[in-house]
Amino acid sequence: MISTYTTLLRTPSAWRFLTPGLIARLPYAMLGLGIVLLVKDTTGSYGIAGAVSAAMAVALSVVGPQTGRLADRYGQAVVLVPGALLHGISVAALIICAKTNSPTWTLFVTAIAAGASVPQIGSMVRARWVAKLEGQPLLPTAFAFESVTDEFTFVVGPVVATFLATGIDPGFGLAVEAVLTVVGSLAFAAQRSTAPARRPVTGTPHSSAIRVAGVKVLVGAFVCIGAVFGSIQVSITAFAEESGRAGLAGALYAVFAGGSLIAGAVYGAMAWRGTAQRRLTATFAALAVGTAPLLAVPNIAVMVPVALICGLALAPTIITGYTLVEGLVAADAKTEAFTWLTGAIGLGLAFGSTFAGIVTDEYGASPAFALTFASAAIGLVVVTLGRRTLVPEKRTVVDVTPVDAAPLALGR
Repeated sequence: MISTYTTLLRTPSAWRFLTPGLIARLPYAMLGLGIVLLVKDTTGSYGIAGAVSAAMAVALSVVGPQTGRLADRYGQAVVLVPGALLHGISVAALIICAKTNSPTWTLFVTAIAAGASVPQIGSMVRARWVAKLEGQPLLPTAFAFESVTDEFTFVVGPVVATFLATGIDPGFGLAVEAVLTVVGSLAFAAQRSTAPARRPVTGTPHSSAIRVAGVKVLVGAFVCIGAVFGSIQVSITAFAEESGRAGLAGALYAVFAGGSLIAGAVYGAMAWRGTAQRRLTATFAALAVGTAPLLAVPNIAVMVPVALICGLALAPTIITGYTLVEGLVAADAKTEAFTWLTGAIGLGLAFGSTFAGIVTDEYGASPAFALTFASAAIGLVVVTLGRRTLVPEKRTVVDVTPVDAAPLALGR
């Protein structure tokens, strides 16, 4: 497994975009939880906190695919630079509004601006991998590596956000998020030599990736994955507070993401002989089974292993989804397609955090975990019913992850 990743990372110029990309992506996992912690501290309501975080996520999911489409057509730097600067300004405005007890609507406005301007670094990194490795067995490896990277950010990000919010100030976590996002995004945009070539504008209208039936199915499934993230994010925060250990919220969420990280690394190194469509159904089934025990967790000691097990199916599900979508769309819509999935996760996170916040305010943390299980179960239904649309008309990526005596392919 290690040799597989090593071979991938020897790809010429890869580190030029991976390093700034990691800096810019780490804050993504801090944003939603940072908003929840800040708004809960200033308003005293998980419902409002979850709704403001949801507004940010909805804006991200709606605007994100459009920025991905613009990046495919005009180049990544053209989209990244103004977007990163706007994001920094928006987050700063959100912190000021929360700290000055401004009207609640100002929290929503600034959160929407912050979500709409989130740089789509993960999708752009995947597009750069496609530009370098399209048609090669290492491409699924790159997708797995990116999913593991995503999970790494969700291990580190919530811990950092919680530590900064509870140890220093509730607004400090968001301030650090803004700085890292701006610095990392501008550095990433500067690496123009590794960016995909711009697709020339022709007289033929550009067809959106969302018009592909299989992409629609994957978007629906990824909304459910996002709802798992969102409901757990709010519910675990409330669970830790109810247990008298509010400072452990980020650590508990990191355990959940850590299970996903470990599973993603192992999943990507295994030789899979079945189709990716079947694997997606299997991983969603495992996710539903893994989230069920959350409903009955009595204390933090039990929550740690349950959260770890719960996270095991997440990265494999996301890896498989990204592998499938790459083969479903044309070359001039790769970034957009990846961004639709990222945006779908954001939209699901919005639904999950909103309803989990409402349920938590009324009934407590444990009942809110029912939303986590329901989200995973609905996702299973979606991919089961739509599995026939997930077969690409023309495959550009080898479906089997590793290749004998060659660099293994590690498929969020």
